[in-house]
Amino acid sequence: MSLFRCGRSLGFLLQLQAVGRGPALIVRCLRSVSTEAGGPYRCYGLSHRQLLRLQGRDTGPFLQGLITNDVEDVVSGRREAIYCHLLNLQGRTLFDVILYRLHKSQNEEPSILLECDATLLDAIQKHFKVYKIRRKVEISPCPELSLWTVLSLEPSAKAGSALEVNAKKVVVCTRDPRTGAMGWRLVLSKVDDPLAVVLGSHLGDIQDYHRYRYQIGIAEGVKDLPSGEAIPLESNLVYMNGISFTKGCYIGQELTARTHYTGVIRKRLMPIQLDNPLPPGSVPEKAQIVTESGKSAGRLRNYTGDVGLAMVRLAFANEPLRLRTKGDAQVSLKASAPDWWPTDENK
Repeated sequence: MSLFRCGRSLGFLLQLQAVGRGPALIVRCLRSVSTEAGGPYRCYGLSHRQLLRLQGRDTGPFLQGLITNDVEDVVSGRREAIYCHLLNLQGRTLFDVILYRLHKSQNEEPSILLECDATLLDAIQKHFKVYKIRRKVEISPCPELSLWTVLSLEPSAKAGSALEVNAKKVVVCTRDPRTGAMGWRLVLSKVDDPLAVVLGSHLGDIQDYHRYRYQIGIAEGVKDLPSGEAIPLESNLVYMNGISFTKGCYIGQELTARTHYTGVIRKRLMPIQLDNPLPPGSVPEKAQIVTESGKSAGRLRNYTGDVGLAMVRLAFANEPLRLRTKGDAQVSLKASAPDWWPTDENK
């Protein structure tokens, strides 16, 4: 069985590099030798996310005019994966996506896998058709592939410890480009069992995955980032290495660049901790968050149990806050700045 490890390991070393602001990690395969041992892992099947394949000689230029990040980093092989958003003309998020580089032979055309919210799969294909025109790009779903997240039970893995995988069965294995705390992204054939691919792993409950990402403040999908409503800079796109301010023009760039260079971010999407777990459906959509004196402090985005994400006014982020539930009842909550945010913002 052929093996390689994502991280410092025997066989292949996936070199970890910080890109942009924050500690998000990307990976690149290099040969190296180490005796570091792997640890126990949990594999979470991401059925709420789906994959599209984009292939053809115009794949790079086509995506470059639509996404917030620099697709050339992936096409050229400088990075294995990038996080980005696709925006509307008003500069608001339509889709949050991760792009993965597919390794190709010398004569093959560029090929990229795109991960998106499963409920928006048709919408993003229609969006691409509007702008494709005559470009040589083939866009097709990938029902034969499955997407997984691999998280370690050991805190040290967040800093880049080894992940042993069976290389013969791996389509993509890379550190999550948003932040090192989100572990690894893994793409396999649907016929392959991730427990046979990731050594020392066990299946995890998807609700635990969502709870974990809420705890560390990672938004994912249309419920966390409402299509046509979410503002990318308020959604921490810069902190998650999801935007390039040097790549050139793309749809929605003007408002995003102007806000970055001249504006002030007064609200941010932040993780929240509720005093008591709330059952599903007990909170109205976009429920209001208020201070103890009754001032508006933000809006709830999504939650599970006693954790969630909320758009919070930074002026009130350190104060005791309350969430208005159905029947005008209130639940106490606390907002916090994630550890992976830049140091000045954690203050």
